[in-house]
Amino acid sequence: MESIKRTRIADILYNWQSIGIGNTVNLKGWVRTKRGNKNVAFIALNDGSIIHSIQIVVELAGFDEGSMKLITTGSCISVNGTLVESPGQGQAVEIQAKEIEVYGTADPETYPL
Repeated sequence: MESIKRTRIADILYNWQSIGIGNTVNLKGWVRTKRGNKNVAFIALNDGSIIHSIQIVVELAGFDEGSMKLITTGSCISVNGTLVESPGQGQAVEIQAKEIEVYGTADPETYPL
C-alpha cells in the first residue's frame, strides 16, 4: 500500500473543501457496517475522531475477493482513496477506494453486536 499521511475523518467531514475533491487521502479506522452487492461494497468507517462515519465505496472488480471477505463489522482497516462528492443524500463527500489493507479482523459469529 502506498504511504500517504493519514487524514482524520473529522477533518474530511468538516473541512473537505480545503482537502479538495479528487485528492487522495488515507484513512485508518474500524468498520461500522459493510453492505453491497456483487459489484460494489459500501463500508461505513469510523476512526474515533468524530461520532460520525464516512462512506467508503469499493468497486469490487479491482479488489481481491478473499481480502474483501475479511472485512466485517469491527475489522480494522486502512484505506487509500479519492475524495469525491457523494451522489447520495445525508453526506457531502465519500471515498472511492483505491487500496485497502486489513490490519485486524472481527469474527462476525462472535463479535458482540
